[in-house]
Amino acid sequence: MDLLVAGVLMGIGATVAMDVWAILLNRFAGQGLPNWANPGRWLGHVFRGKLFHDDIEKAAPISNELALGWGLHYGVGILYGIVLAVLMGPEWLAAPTFLPAWIFALITISAGWFLLHPGMGLGWAASKTPNPWKSRIMGLLAHTIFGLGLWLTALVVG
Repeated sequence: MDLLVAGVLMGIGATVAMDVWAILLNRFAGQGLPNWANPGRWLGHVFRGKLFHDDIEKAAPISNELALGWGLHYGVGILYGIVLAVLMGPEWLAAPTFLPAWIFALITISAGWFLLHPGMGLGWAASKTPNPWKSRIMGLLAHTIFGLGLWLTALVVG
């Protein structure tokens, strides 16, 4: 299979796995669901030239920000799937292993910690949230699920 197509499918599969994880945490542990309108609002303001906010919820609303946030979520997931497929190459896709997908997925959390979080006013790695370490641990768990999704999808499409 073409690396680009495999990467797109891996990104979609991994992002779906992350979303299923969020739903399970919501249903069985009472964890709130992600609000993709906030990242959508942030992205909308990035397009208007403002990268960092004190509090994204106080920023002016953006038309269709929820849809924009979902698009950002899946777009980034697809981009990560493509990058992993290209980095690992056809040999890995023929016989994918979990460890490279997991390490890559853990590295990808840096974009959230060092761009998205401070951009939305949450501080570096959620440092301005009420419980930064809980946020960090939950992020690492979610990205572990993302890595699992990358690997499982690679097993299917490879």
